[in-house]
Amino acid sequence: MAGNVPMRKCVGCNEMKEKKNLIRIIKNDEGILIDQTGRKNGRGAYLCPSSECFQKSIKNKGLERSFKMAVPEDVKKALLKEVESIENK
Repeated sequence: MAGNVPMRKCVGCNEMKEKKNLIRIIKNDEGILIDQTGRKNGRGAYLCPSSECFQKSIKNKGLERSFKMAVPEDVKKALLKEVESIENK
């Protein structure tokens, strides 16, 4: 038995999924960025690797709620580009 699998909720679709299948977005002193390693310090939010879920998270303000702050427009655009590049891998 492998033990329990870490589950996280996507801030876009609000579905519980396995942590390894989600993208971790963090807010730290450098700003808001995608954490490829899953190990960086900072407040984390999880998102499905799809631009559809990213759009939902903008609409339902999932990221804003997670980070307790407004997400600047340029940051949203940069995150969307990164999410799309991960989605198309």
